[in-house]
Amino acid sequence: MSKRDYYEVLGLQKNATKEEIKKAYRKLSKQYHPDINKAPDAADKFKEVKEAYEVLSDDDKRAHYDQFGHTDPNQGFGGFGGASDFGGFGGFEDIFSTFFGGGGGRRRDPNAPRQGADLQYTMTLSFEDAVFGKETEIEIPREEECDTCHGSGAKPGTNPETCPHCHGSGQLNTEQNTPFGKIVNRRVCHYCSGTGKLIKDKCKTCGGSGKVKKRRKINVKIPAGIDDGQQLRVSGQGEPGIKGGPPGDLYVVFHVRGHEFFERDGDDIYCEIPVTFAQAALGDEIEVPTLHGKVKLKVPAGTQTGTKFRLRGKGIPNVRGYGVGDQHIIVKVVTPTKLTDRQKQLLREFGEISGSTPDEQHESFFDKMKKAFKGE
Repeated sequence: MSKRDYYEVLGLQKNATKEEIKKAYRKLSKQYHPDINKAPDAADKFKEVKEAYEVLSDDDKRAHYDQFGHTDPNQGFGGFGGASDFGGFGGFEDIFSTFFGGGGGRRRDPNAPRQGADLQYTMTLSFEDAVFGKETEIEIPREEECDTCHGSGAKPGTNPETCPHCHGSGQLNTEQNTPFGKIVNRRVCHYCSGTGKLIKDKCKTCGGSGKVKKRRKINVKIPAGIDDGQQLRVSGQGEPGIKGGPPGDLYVVFHVRGHEFFERDGDDIYCEIPVTFAQAALGDEIEVPTLHGKVKLKVPAGTQTGTKFRLRGKGIPNVRGYGVGDQHIIVKVVTPTKLTDRQKQLLREFGEISGSTPDEQHESFFDKMKKAFKGE
């Protein structure tokens, strides 16, 4: 199935700003997060949204995508996937071997050391753990050297033999004389699968592969300030190397759960705090929650709903160590829905003292409207 347009995934136009892209991602990632949305396709949609954001939030990746879309212009010519193999030919050296009768390209040694594969582990964190970080232990499945044959794949007491078909090179050459000269076609040896070795008596534990699946416990230190979608590289904890090569790395990808009333934006936190009409009108000192404990906030008299207050240094530590963000308090003036007779009477008196009753204010408003339309 072809991929959807990244702008379509985030519900944006192609001229969307970085802020609009970030806002759309935050909204959709919460909507489709597997911890919140239990729909069967939620996880796939979450991955689609995350992939679109990772491309469009990066200037270089976005420019490349705007020009080429999902198509890689270098595909087949050593682009994003590394060196290509040019179809049926083994590599660039085989091009010379084919057209120039076996010119001296170097053969790839099938027994040369190679780095092991990287692994990925997805970890879900609470909002607080992402903010403050923690040290934890995870268990991952990975292939490791067979203890029975010590990675040879052969039954204990026996050894792999050199492949008699390729003589240990891992490749088979087919020569053909043509009017243009001798053509040499080089392919991976199908007898030994390119290893240059044949195992007659296979190890019963690993079946001749030299590796077995194991579950390995690894200690992971999560840095304070990690955000949803970010990843941590744990060096050397991937699959073991091949033929004595170095091991791969482990990449831990984090999904952060939302909070009941805190909302994160980068290293800053936003929180909406309700206050009564009396507190907003007369002013008050209230206690507000922060991730670092409760603090007192002075609400000036006459505060309007939507007013923002900033608490410096009460946000989230920057994951790279560049200081700490702020917390922003947004005041919401709550209008009472149930009033006692006494409260109603006091509000009427307040209206009268203010110079007009609600009915008079209503009439005065419409009088002004009429005059405005009449041009008076």
